[in-house]
Formats: sequence, C-alpha cells, structure tokens
Amino acid sequence: MHFEKRAVLTEKILSVKISKNIQWETLAKELQVPPLWLVSALLGEHSIPRSTAEQIGAKFGLSDDEIKLLQQVPYRGNMQMPPSDPTIYRFFEAISVYGGAIKEMIHEMFGDGIMSAINFSMDIAKKEHPEGSRVVVTMSGKFLPYEWKN
Repeated sequence: MHFEKRAVLTEKILSVKISKNIQWETLAKELQVPPLWLVSALLGEHSIPRSTAEQIGAKFGLSDDEIKLLQQVPYRGNMQMPPSDPTIYRFFEAISVYGGAIKEMIHEMFGDGIMSAINFSMDIAKKEHPEGSRVVVTMSGKFLPYEWKN
C-alpha cells in the first residue's frame, strides 16, 4: 500500500539524517525551500517537486522508486487525536484553549471566513527570554471569505 511504503521511506530518511548528521535548516538552505515545509514534506505531508526530490534522493541515497514516491500526493494528516507526543500535544492544547478566541478575532477583523491552510506558510524561531528560551511560531494563511453564490 502507498501509505505503508511512504512510512518506510520516512523512517529511512530519518535514519540517514541521523547517520549523516544532516540539519534540517542547512538542508533547506541547500535546496532553497522553507525549512518547515521541507521537514513536513520529508515526514510525508507534501508532494515534492521532481527537481527537489532528485536533489533529496542524491543527498539521502534514495532509489529511483523512492524519489518517485516523494513526488506522489500524500494522504495528509494521518495523526492520532489527541496527539500523544508531548510537543505536538501542547500545540493541540493551545488551540483547544485559544481556538475559540482566535476564531472570534479572525471574524471580527476579517468577517465570516477561514484562514487557508493551503495558501499558507509557517516559520519557527527561537527567542531568548529571562525566564527561558521561547518558541516563536508564526502562521500566515490567506483569508478565504465564506460567500453565498446564487
């Protein structure tokens, strides 16, 4: 099955990353792609354009079939809910607590609609703080109004 093959490929990529001490940020710069997009893609959440998949294949020692698999449209969002990993769970928790407020603010500022997760970008940064380092996550999604069409 396609999903199972992709999961095996993800494990191979993670293994090679560790053995070759590949850093996501460095790899993203080499490939000239956003780091979070790259990591998400290599974890199986995005299809990768052919030229980038070929570069990744060379870097990770992938077969032609594995390079083709990177280019396939994935089955996205196949995650246990609620998530069991503590890092991922904290994002789930933050959205559970602040989701309603975020929704209210979006509607107050933009009207009736949603933030696109397709026309979307995300960045992560580290910010030093007297009480301990902070994780800064910035999400930017196109606003899509709900429209009634006749």
